[in-house]
Amino acid sequence: QVQLVESGGGLVQAGGSLRLSCAASGRTFSRYIMGWFRQTPGKEREFVAAISWSGVNTYYADSVKGRFTISRDNAKNTAYLQMNSLKPEDTAVYYCAAKASNALVEISTTAYGYWGQGTQVTVSS
Repeated sequence: QVQLVESGGGLVQAGGSLRLSCAASGRTFSRYIMGWFRQTPGKEREFVAAISWSGVNTYYADSVKGRFTISRDNAKNTAYLQMNSLKPEDTAVYYCAAKASNALVEISTTAYGYWGQGTQVTVSS
């Protein structure tokens, strides 16, 4: 069982940066793939980034590639999403998710069994 709590969201101007954190409970955090997703009203939750249990493998949506960086610190049971060069279209509720797996990464929302409560990111133009 894993519980996830996101933090770090807020209001930022276009071109600015934010770093989201996802703190996980439990002693087996290092066995979980971690992912970040986002959702805006009326739209389906979409994949943003994922990282393997070791942190070696990462994968990004094309819309954020080169601007966002996913990372993790297994000693701190925390995953991060560094967001740079933010655009108004990045405005959304951001969710972290966890999946117990030996696979490298997962990009499907249905693959993840654990979700945080979400944190709002608003980018003003």
